Amino acid sequence: MLDYAAKLTRAPWELIEDDLRSLRACRFSDRAILDIAQVTAYYAYVNRIADGLGLSLESYWAEGKEDYD
Repeated sequence: MLDYAAKLTRAPWELIEDDLRSLRACRFSDRAILDIAQVTAYYAYVNRIADGLGLSLESYWAEGKEDYD
């Protein structure tokens, strides 16, 4: 699933039917594959809008970063 999402994000023009077959072989339904594609596309869209408008993260995101370092 993560390989599919990464490929959809970085090089969607390279997706082929085998990418979908791989997800189905892992027992993802067509509905689940649609959900994966939509969530991946949504995050790509939102990030591009934010970057394109020069928006920055709210302070609580930056403050919480130490928790993951």
